[in-house]
Formats: sequence, C-alpha cells, structure tokens
Amino acid sequence: MSIDPRVALGSLTAALEEHLVAAASRRGDDDPSVEAAYFAVADAFEAYSDALYDAYGEDLPIDLLEDGDEQES
Repeated sequence: MSIDPRVALGSLTAALEEHLVAAASRRGDDDPSVEAAYFAVADAFEAYSDALYDAYGEDLPIDLLEDGDEQES
C-alpha cells in the first residue's frame, strides 16, 4: 500500500523544519541531533519521492547523494 503523496510531503516538510532547528542549535561538529535530523530528511525525501512516483509516475528533479558519490564543487 502506497502512502499518499500529500502525507509524504507533509512529513518531508516537517523533517526539513526539524533539521533547521537542530542545525541552528548545534552543539559541536558531531551533534547527534543534527545527524538524526539529517537522516530523517533523507528518509522523508525517499518516502515522498516514492509516493509521488507511485501515485503519478512523476520523478523529482533532484536526487540524494549516496555514500561514496562525489559532489562537484
């Protein structure tokens, strides 16, 4: 059973807001709350991307970088 894309989008928006809060209140380079918020955004993004594709056959114009992917400067 697929999740409704609007529900998934709401979860992604909430995860992004939580990440902002965690980043703004960071307590050092290895703050676990920032790391947890980062992974929550990634998970919510994947869920939204999947829900959007399942419901409408539509892809997003952005992708997540996987570990080992090189980022261009």
